[in-house]
Amino acid sequence: MKLTYDPRYNIAYIRFHEKRADVESLRISDELVVDIAPDGTVYGIELLNANEQLQRDDLGELVVVNEATGEHANLPLAKAQTG
Repeated sequence: MKLTYDPRYNIAYIRFHEKRADVESLRISDELVVDIAPDGTVYGIELLNANEQLQRDDLGELVVVNEATGEHANLPLAKAQTG
């Protein structure tokens, strides 16, 4: 699994598999798109307005936790540009 984040466009993508087939992008909501193959395999999830969806603390960071090991990483999220 790989999480990518592009602060220029405020988009995050959670990739479960490399795309090896044609996928259909299903818009679940204004801020959520799921890429799925004809066999039902989910290849990835795109989060639009990612800052709002990924921010989990007041410091503007994404906190990633491995529940099995207790290891965690704090990744800064860029604030959306205004004006």
